[in-house]
Amino acid sequence: MTIRKMIGTILISSTALLTLAACGNGSGKAATKDLGLENIEFPLKEEASLKFMTQSSPISPQDPNEKLIFKRLEKDTGVHIDWTNYQADFGEKRNLDISSGDLPDAIFNAAAGDYDLLSWAKNDIIVPVDDLVDQYMPNLKKIYEEHPEYKELSTAPDGKMYSFPWIEELGAGKESIHTVSDMAWINVEWLDNLDLEMPETTDELMEVLEAFKTQDPNGNGKDDEIPISFINGAGNEDMKMLFGAFGIGDNDDHLVVDNDGKLDFTADNPEYKEAVAYFNEMQTKGLIDKEAFEQDWNTFLAKGKDERYGVYFTWDKGNISGMNDKYDVLPVLAGPTGEKHVTRTNGMGFSRDRFVITSANENLELTAKWVDKMYEPLQSVQNNWGTYGDEEQQNIFEFDKENQMLKHLPLEGTAPGELRQKTEAAGPLAVLDEYYGTVTTMPEDAKWRLDLMKETYLPYVNNDNIFPRVFLSQEDTDRISKIDADMQDYIYRKRAEWITNGKIDDEWDDYLAELERMGLTEWLDIKQKGYDEFTKKQ
Repeated sequence: MTIRKMIGTILISSTALLTLAACGNGSGKAATKDLGLENIEFPLKEEASLKFMTQSSPISPQDPNEKLIFKRLEKDTGVHIDWTNYQADFGEKRNLDISSGDLPDAIFNAAAGDYDLLSWAKNDIIVPVDDLVDQYMPNLKKIYEEHPEYKELSTAPDGKMYSFPWIEELGAGKESIHTVSDMAWINVEWLDNLDLEMPETTDELMEVLEAFKTQDPNGNGKDDEIPISFINGAGNEDMKMLFGAFGIGDNDDHLVVDNDGKLDFTADNPEYKEAVAYFNEMQTKGLIDKEAFEQDWNTFLAKGKDERYGVYFTWDKGNISGMNDKYDVLPVLAGPTGEKHVTRTNGMGFSRDRFVITSANENLELTAKWVDKMYEPLQSVQNNWGTYGDEEQQNIFEFDKENQMLKHLPLEGTAPGELRQKTEAAGPLAVLDEYYGTVTTMPEDAKWRLDLMKETYLPYVNNDNIFPRVFLSQEDTDRISKIDADMQDYIYRKRAEWITNGKIDDEWDDYLAELERMGLTEWLDIKQKGYDEFTKKQ
């Protein structure tokens, strides 16, 4: 979804909030009537039902109750969930349901931006959950007490909490698995076929890519090799990982935090300009995939599975070219100054928007206690990855009953992302670092990725801090969203134009002026203020 479309969704949501009071409940999704249940203990003596809205992958069951995770939950709690599940265009359909007054009891995997949460709260679409955590949710309350940073991140500027979070820890600080996203993968089989050394500099990479283009490294006599490919824009398949060779580099937020706590917008730095010019040279030499600036995931994936790429970018090669020895991680390249640098992402295993309870819900205790089940360690682990004992499809885990521990099974060539989509629940959960080795094992693909990062990338990560998921005020969130609606699209559009057509020297000053006109200074000021306020509380 483009930034502009996201803002359109937000505006739909705002309209929904203003019209809701005049709308009656719709049919099919309306919240459950008051069941009169108090002092609840699971499993219930008599089964009860709640109505939830959710979203899921198109490759997962249309009815979430077909997933073994939810079958077990229903048995353990005595609570049946009546799902409305959207597998496409979730944000728009969710907002249309809200605008019609068709409120369920709760929204699971809510995908609510901060503007949504604050607007919904202001207009009584959702309820504050602070008291529910204190009264009915011992699992989540314990997590907040032991990890107060997550409570702080979940708390709105007005001091209240309106949602339940997703938390996944995998390494801490610079050694978090989220420190690097768009890893670069190189076809080492082609290197061997052409008797080439692994490139160590940006100049050497250019030479290798030219060889991939001209010397038929796959040996089929056809000009079908793609020296380098990516998906243009924010995401794990973008190529901005290589920008770090030219200095500060870039990330999806175009924002880094230096070791003095000062924020730096990256897409107006001189080294950003130099990196774009480097890719323009690639383009001029015909080395970049002709579809790179327009392809979607499916197109990118299909060519990757056919092993047509010399270099490509993604989170985990297992999802593209497979867990084989044909591709390996590209080393951190030295740029024109001879220095090596990896730009840290602002990624962290946290989102505050995974579950909200609507104002139509008359069964708050039941809902809160059901959600708190999600934060039981064994349940959270399954929600995050999948489950065990499924006789119909591949399992993520085996369950060590004696030690009450979930042990990851070998993937056996299955793409980890695909298997998760079919079997996970996602939603509200917490997987903490202390769970590894006690509640669960670390996934083999995650451990492999972490080890690879430590060996290859982390020695060149210089920034100690990231910009966390700061909860800004509704006014600031609204202003940031409006600036982003124009600025983010503009950044990627100009980058694509310059890589494709050149002219960055001629247009650079006008580009900087346009960023300023769109509100870059205000954007930075708001984020710096939010960062400073957050860090003071730590």
